[in-house]
Amino acid sequence: MAQEVSEYLSQNPRVAAWVETLRCDGETDKHWRHRREFLLRNAGDLVPATPEEAADAESGTRSRQLQQLVSFSMAWANHVFLGCRYPQKVMDKILSMAEGIKVTDAPIHTTRDELVAKKG
Repeated sequence: MAQEVSEYLSQNPRVAAWVETLRCDGETDKHWRHRREFLLRNAGDLVPATPEEAADAESGTRSRQLQQLVSFSMAWANHVFLGCRYPQKVMDKILSMAEGIKVTDAPIHTTRDELVAKKG
């Protein structure tokens, strides 16, 4: 799928430029590659079609939806790569939004409860 995303972005430079603005400082290439896929899969109408729409994206409902999407993408990446957990409603939402995204090189995390259960 990563190849498909790269190909799509090479054919859509405006979308590529837009999604690049959502990358966080210090985000590794590996994290960004997967989070970018998450964003693109779920962006829908949030991707600006014109430069004017991009300029208007900071206001109103569209801005709130974009902020929510970015937050969900970060929560998902934090869960996958850092082992973070969130309330069940959030976990259900981000995991459903990430369906079909294959992350083969993610670390495996063990929770405190799992460690305690092994000792007992």
